Amino acid sequence: MAHALAVARRRWPGEPASRLLTHLIEEGASAVEHADDAETVRHERAVAALTGLADYYPDGYLEDVREGWGEE
Repeated sequence: MAHALAVARRRWPGEPASRLLTHLIEEGASAVEHADDAETVRHERAVAALTGLADYYPDGYLEDVREGWGEE
């Protein structure tokens, strides 16, 4: 907590501790939201890339591969 307040004081000098905590909470929430958004974009790109690979395999390919797997 002390470190967080010291960092906040550098960014928002002259603000009371209660306001610094409010700033930190708001900035933390924003960082989490942006991280979630970035993760969603990465996930969507990965799904699109993998879905695009389906064009390289003929219909029924996956079922044929599964038939070749033995039950152990």
